[in-house]
Amino acid sequence: METEYDQVLHSVAQVKIADQINDSGDVNRDEDGVKVSCFTEVFDDVTLQFQIIRLTKQIYVWIGYNSAKFGNLYAAASTRPSNTVSVTSVLGGTSDNTGSGIARRLVMKAGLNIILACNIPKNNPLLEAKAEKMLIRKLIDLGYTMPTPLRAT
Repeated sequence: METEYDQVLHSVAQVKIADQINDSGDVNRDEDGVKVSCFTEVFDDVTLQFQIIRLTKQIYVWIGYNSAKFGNLYAAASTRPSNTVSVTSVLGGTSDNTGSGIARRLVMKAGLNIILACNIPKNNPLLEAKAEKMLIRKLIDLGYTMPTPLRAT
């Protein structure tokens, strides 16, 4: 004979199972949740620190160069109707700084809005390219990129 406690436990288990299944019958992979990834890479005696926060329709990325300094903040998004990418400096910096180029290319690769904080020095294009390559590789590993990237026109 099933007790009232057992019935409640069974009912809670059913609710949890129902919450994990969406309307099409597929298991929900928590696509609306916030996902945070952090990693560090060392390149030519330079420590690059990365933080990726995946939100519903955008990605926030921080790239730190030898410190936890925030750096300049950029926002980039695909614009309609021509699918070009617009980038703006939100905090510090100008549109010709290192972070704006990285943010533009990340939008084309991920197909999502990008918020990028970056303190990589402007006079080191090799470091910029290496940081972007490591970041894109991590985004691909996490499944945050589109199968076919946007093409700027």
